[in-house]
Amino acid sequence: MGRYRPPQPVGSKYITAEGHKRLTEEHDYLWKKKRPEVTRILSAAAAEGDRSENAEYIYRKKELREIDARVRFLRKRLEDMVVVDRIPSDVDKIYFGAWVMIEDETGAEKTYRVVGPDEIDPKLGYISMDSPMGKALLGKSLDDEINITVETREGPIKSSYIINEISYKALE
Repeated sequence: MGRYRPPQPVGSKYITAEGHKRLTEEHDYLWKKKRPEVTRILSAAAAEGDRSENAEYIYRKKELREIDARVRFLRKRLEDMVVVDRIPSDVDKIYFGAWVMIEDETGAEKTYRVVGPDEIDPKLGYISMDSPMGKALLGKSLDDEINITVETREGPIKSSYIINEISYKALE
């Protein structure tokens, strides 16, 4: 019997122009370059005879399934996306695409960018608008205080932050 996995909630359908470009490039690479290459190697492995003991054939079939699954996901996701490529009229509030500098209780500052769930990148400071931090930031202004509670196995963790800076770098 298979393992049941409850359906995941669908993330917000907003994406920056650069995020949309990156996902489109990934789709094109997988569909136009990677998939034909894997298919060619798979055909050569299939021609070798007994497929039940052919490791190359088994591996390439699995790789092809993974590529096809990712391509299907990207196609479905990209067709529903709303590309946000403009700065909002009210730049004094935090909206999608904003760069935000916050300060915690200890005085440590962190900078985040509020983006869609398909663009999350902790190394760049990109946080999802669907995350607890993203939800708390949206609609806030300079010097507002936000309080966030995150549930962990050890119990809830509460944090307070002050918004020190809001900026919208030119959206491409």
